[in-house]
Amino acid sequence: MDARHFLGLEATEDRLRWRLPVTPAVSTPGRFLYGGCALAAGLVALEEASGRPTVWATAQYLSFAPTGSEVEWEVVLAAVGRRTTQGRAIARVGDAEIITVNAALGRSDLEVSGTWVAPPDVPAPDQCPPQEVPPLFADSVLTRVEHRPAKGRLFSMFDGTPGGPHSAFWARVPGHLEPSAATLAVIGDYVAGAVAQPIGRRILGRSLDNTLRVVNLVRSEWVLCDIRVHALHHGFGHGEAFLFAENGTLLAIASQSNSVKLWSQDMVLTGPGQAAVLGRTLGEGAEP
Repeated sequence: MDARHFLGLEATEDRLRWRLPVTPAVSTPGRFLYGGCALAAGLVALEEASGRPTVWATAQYLSFAPTGSEVEWEVVLAAVGRRTTQGRAIARVGDAEIITVNAALGRSDLEVSGTWVAPPDVPAPDQCPPQEVPPLFADSVLTRVEHRPAKGRLFSMFDGTPGGPHSAFWARVPGHLEPSAATLAVIGDYVAGAVAQPIGRRILGRSLDNTLRVVNLVRSEWVLCDIRVHALHHGFGHGEAFLFAENGTLLAIASQSNSVKLWSQDMVLTGPGQAAVLGRTLGEGAEP
């Protein structure tokens, strides 16, 4: 399965225009388009339009695309050179701009290369437990990605005790997505949730951006996501992840900033950007 089919991204007669139905399969538990899937869709559209692979891309999330809506993508190839294309993909729901993806695409046959980042020493995927998926996460993209923590705590272990800022997990998609920048964009979006590891508390995070730097795409059933949370201040968290193949090849580097709220034990998600605590909607006197 390739990323285009995983996402459900639809081509049009115009190679610069695409459509993405926001189904539960690409949605967050909060019932809106998952940020990693949004970046992935923009990259598929940009790579198809330019005919070149992604080198660098960043997505800025401006608003929500609710489940059940349809996102229309417009690709702009702003500068096309001999080796590099600079472009952007703009996503809209109706007249509202939801996401902007900026990217550089291309390839060079430079005769020298190297990697100066090594994967952490962690157990193999089959030696790591599956991550716990709370019932309210059902029917979302989070149930389509198999997630096995290799360093750090399971969901149920967040009891308020601070932990370390370094965590790692193995990820794969049943049916095995082909290696691509879009595939890694989906996995890299887990950086936001890793803020829970150092503070030891469950969080709700809203991504402000996703950035992906592609290094070397090789086939690998599992991807190791090695996350370093850098800081959490004034309600905003920041971190990065190194994405490795099973053979230790560095596939890409992901980074992210997100708006963070603490998750009450009795909280259930009710819609895009909303949560309810004991029947009260946040913003009406209830605090997470």
